[in-house]
Amino acid sequence: MEADSAKEEVFVEEKTRYKAVWISDIHLGTWISQSDKALKFLKGIDCEYLFIVGDFIDMWAIRRKFYWPQEHNNIIRHLLKKARTSRVIYIPGNHDDFFRQFDGYKFGGIEITNQSIYTSVKGKKYLVTHGDEFDAVVKYHRWLALIGDNAYSVILWINKWLNVIRKYFGYQYWSFSSYLKQKVKDAVNYISDFEKLVVLEAKHLEVDGIICGHIHRPNIVMIEGILYCNDGDWVDSCSALVETLEGELMILFDSEERKTLTEN
Repeated sequence: MEADSAKEEVFVEEKTRYKAVWISDIHLGTWISQSDKALKFLKGIDCEYLFIVGDFIDMWAIRRKFYWPQEHNNIIRHLLKKARTSRVIYIPGNHDDFFRQFDGYKFGGIEITNQSIYTSVKGKKYLVTHGDEFDAVVKYHRWLALIGDNAYSVILWINKWLNVIRKYFGYQYWSFSSYLKQKVKDAVNYISDFEKLVVLEAKHLEVDGIICGHIHRPNIVMIEGILYCNDGDWVDSCSALVETLEGELMILFDSEERKTLTEN
């Protein structure tokens, strides 16, 4: 199979039109959400299809402690506005699995579906899903996943204050979370196993590729003839997957975070 061409770029401030955009893991309802950057990105793009690929609202965090600043309302308002001119498809994840019961419904023009098949400009078919169904920890040991979720929040809290200190001394932003994912053996193995599982599902469904989120690790890679695309997240990497009008797939990063990923 000849893969769609793929690359990484930094998104720019002027409004750009794409065929399709995939964005996930914004985690509204948490302090770790970089919702201001997500909103800036959404305001800077036009597209025919906009996929919200899960963990848009973090119901796990909200149940523990309610947190909802005005900027989180602003994102929802903007999506409702965008649904007037674009087809907006919301695929719930594990943190917002409450919405999975509304599979097939529309709210304010936003379609809710648990999975979707997207046909690209070049005629390639992609399974679009959040990805938690391929994560045994989430699927069979929810209590363990909650512990991991809390640990991740602690890591991001450390990351935040570490970078406050780095900025004071004139250093660039550095992602402690991304560093751990690249260096800790268990994290590397987990990501690799996850990618293999989603590729097996794509093969089973006889599609050309799979687009997901969940693991907060943006990537475009060919695995055993299947194009694996992960759009990343908006708590750390600040990234989205887009398809250009010519059918090229690429990952767009927030400029500051992009420097971090290339630096390490």
